[in-house]
Amino acid sequence: MTEPRHQPFPLGGEDGLPYSKGLMARALMGGGIAAERAYELASRVEIDLVARGEHAVDFKRLEELAVESLGAEEGPRAVRRLRRYRELQQLDLPIILLVGGATGTGKSTVATEAAHRLGITRVTSTDFVRQTMRAFFSEEFMPSIHYSSFEAAAAGEGDVLAGFLDQTRNVLVGVRAALDRALHEGWSVVLEGVHLVPGMVPSSIEGALLVHCVLAVPDEEVHASNFWVRDAVSEGLRPVQKYLDALADIRLVQDVLVERALREGVPVVENGHVEQAIAAVIELVLASAERLQPRVREVAG
Repeated sequence: MTEPRHQPFPLGGEDGLPYSKGLMARALMGGGIAAERAYELASRVEIDLVARGEHAVDFKRLEELAVESLGAEEGPRAVRRLRRYRELQQLDLPIILLVGGATGTGKSTVATEAAHRLGITRVTSTDFVRQTMRAFFSEEFMPSIHYSSFEAAAAGEGDVLAGFLDQTRNVLVGVRAALDRALHEGWSVVLEGVHLVPGMVPSSIEGALLVHCVLAVPDEEVHASNFWVRDAVSEGLRPVQKYLDALADIRLVQDVLVERALREGVPVVENGHVEQAIAAVIELVLASAERLQPRVREVAG
């Protein structure tokens, strides 16, 4: 028996469970509400329930409290977003969120945080798939997977894009196997990585809600500064100079990813501000769920 895909909706009362401030805050964030404001409203609801001796809140009372806590404009908007998050859950389909982008565009941060806010517990990367494949295939047999995406030219004839695309074709074999396993088990998963090249991965998957986007950092100086942050966070395990020396090649890969995304109709999310990028990715998921709802109802009917 597979595990439940979603946690109970956090109004309380579902399956006899009481209201949970933590689950409510996460659901609000899943609807795109900033963390601080989400916890503010979730705490206000908890105080109200304790005062009334209740264990659950309905949407009408929630909107009243949202107006009190967040204001006449932001409050109703927060509740509307929560309703959209509930519709996402009611689809009862595994969510496959693919976050592509060149090295240093913030894929890991955005993917991990989006997964947390959407209540998705499985997050992995195409680079993890590549590292796993390295254990099975020698450099002599499959040279491209033994290099970083922007260094894959060393495995071929010195052409950056040819080396990258060759590596991508190999890595996507493992990616498809990982997605097949997730679908078989009914799991939702967030997958991030440079190898999620538009046009080389599925645009839809039967029995799942698939959402694909590409992150980009248009400003070269901002892009370069991201590697200094990575160097500090990893305490030197990801040395900045290696990436700065290859910045021209990394941005060439980014140009190709963005060009393919525009051609294939895959949304490009500019990551100049991480919180805005996370909100944009979550919005893509919610909007995709809304578009799919009528078709699901038609099939169910």
